[in-house]
Amino acid sequence: MTAAITPGLQAAAPGRREDRAAAARPGRRRTRMATIGYSVLSVVLFVLFAFPVYWMVNTSFQPNNEIRGSEIHFWPDNFTLRNYETVLFDPGRTPFLPAAANSLIVTITTVVIALVFAFLAALAVTRFRFRSRRLFIIVILVIQMIPGEAMMVSIFRVIDGWHLLNTLIGLTIVYVATVLPFTIWTLRGFVDGIPVDLEEAAMIDGCSRAGAFWRVTFPLLAPGLVATGVFGFIQAWNEFVMALVLNARPDMMTLPVWLRTFLVANGTTNWAAIMAGSTLMAIPVIVFFLFVQGRMTSGLVSGAVKG
Repeated sequence: MTAAITPGLQAAAPGRREDRAAAARPGRRRTRMATIGYSVLSVVLFVLFAFPVYWMVNTSFQPNNEIRGSEIHFWPDNFTLRNYETVLFDPGRTPFLPAAANSLIVTITTVVIALVFAFLAALAVTRFRFRSRRLFIIVILVIQMIPGEAMMVSIFRVIDGWHLLNTLIGLTIVYVATVLPFTIWTLRGFVDGIPVDLEEAAMIDGCSRAGAFWRVTFPLLAPGLVATGVFGFIQAWNEFVMALVLNARPDMMTLPVWLRTFLVANGTTNWAAIMAGSTLMAIPVIVFFLFVQGRMTSGLVSGAVKG
């Protein structure tokens, strides 16, 4: 009887496999279509976000009279570098390089100071329990909701009282105060996401509390430090209103304020030169991101591996 049943089972097995394969085909087809749809959507979004940057760079290589014309040029037909020469070497306006140096000094100093203080504050709020801890967190959140323009007069009077108007130190102090609340709030989430058990395990293996933190926890915070550093860099680099109010003197201008000098109220604005200056302004941000983006992933695993 066994011999009679076995051939039937063997004959039925290929049929069942074919049925399963036929049932799986619609699922694979839907998965493939979803993948294609997501890919097309990703390309469309990339084009939408990248096109303004491309248009800025494209415009910077065109003569100003073509930009103001009615014809649209998606490619610089009359390629020229004169706009960059105007930006860099025009003797009739504030030089580009001193303004770029001012922006770099203020921005880098702001990022370093903000990261140090925000890191210590986030560590204290997350790892230690103290009175008014929750109130401190709420105050940080409320401070972020207050626009800087609402405190413009107060900030101006404070900086003027300290005799720091038209100085890089005064502008850096304001930028640090502006960037710090968000930086503390962001780093708090990163520190809170790292289990305390990792430090306790390292202390069991013989590390001190400080050694466990610097050898295990701190490397895992690298993505958070980089992310908040990128945010602080972009915010300080592109800030315009405070720099315009506090550092209006030509030799103390930052790049956003310097770029405003190309606008002409009663004449023809050189939009090609503005696009060239904007392109040059974007380069340091891109270089900074390319420099730190590799460290965003390396810090994810470097601290939790015992050597």
